[in-house]
Amino acid sequence: MDIMAVVDKMLAGDQAMLAKVITRIEREDGVVPEIMKRIYPRAGKAYTIGVTGPPGGGKSTLVDKLVSLLRQKDFTVGVVAVDPTSPFSGGAILGDRIRMQRHYLDEGVFIRSMASRGSFGGLAMATKDVVTALDAFGKDFVIVETVGVGQTELDIINRVDTTLVILIPGAGDAIQTMKAGLMEIADIFVVNKADQPGTENTINDLESMLSLHPAASGWDVPVISTQAHNNIGIEDLFQQIERHRTFLTERGQLNARREQRRKNDFLMAIQDRAKRQLQKHIERDGELSAIMERVARGELDPHSGAIEVFNTLGLLNE
Repeated sequence: MDIMAVVDKMLAGDQAMLAKVITRIEREDGVVPEIMKRIYPRAGKAYTIGVTGPPGGGKSTLVDKLVSLLRQKDFTVGVVAVDPTSPFSGGAILGDRIRMQRHYLDEGVFIRSMASRGSFGGLAMATKDVVTALDAFGKDFVIVETVGVGQTELDIINRVDTTLVILIPGAGDAIQTMKAGLMEIADIFVVNKADQPGTENTINDLESMLSLHPAASGWDVPVISTQAHNNIGIEDLFQQIERHRTFLTERGQLNARREQRRKNDFLMAIQDRAKRQLQKHIERDGELSAIMERVARGELDPHSGAIEVFNTLGLLNE
């Protein structure tokens, strides 16, 4: 079937075709620009939630319970679970699927596991397009769960409307390392596994740090406790998400965030396409290949080599 026919069926509500479209996006197929051109006008209605934080915080269990709550409220949900390994190798991805397997038979839920493919920001390059596809399909909420590599997961803020940072009791060291990282991107802090000792101390530590570093947006970042495995605190979490959504909407910040996101996507697309084109030029052009070989042999430093390449292509404008 022609890929555009697949896209049209997807936009008509065929979830099997949605899976096919997302597969093309993940493979970075050459038709992706045409796919995105077709679906882009239908996107922009879903509310996106990012779930991030250090490993061991129970992110997947929390997402599972949040999905259940959203379905009880009759919302449709898309979930993108980004894992640091291959999507075919099992590991944490298998764990995600086991925890959320009861949702796979629910037509109101679409769950996709993706590999980060070496993206140090915690998200795969294709994640943004997958989120757009779920949005265009008509999902009310799209949840993006990142790989759980800690302070490097900062690009989640460029992908979602509300960012949840998940911690567990006794996470004092994690809180200290977050001062220049996750601390600044949290819209809501969630202390999960709150039935464990040290919950109050962790909450107090977070609130103290937040009092010293108030959000520039004017949003008073809440710290809430949950026990996702016992389905406790999920309703409170949802209410905080809705409160943040209202705050952003009333102050015009939701549109501002989304405008900035589209600018970032534009620059990312330019960067990605430029990188691919430059690689092709270097591989095919003898003069450019020679520059790369000089760098490889240590005869030329990488910065000087890059300048020579741009000079040769007539792209350098000092």
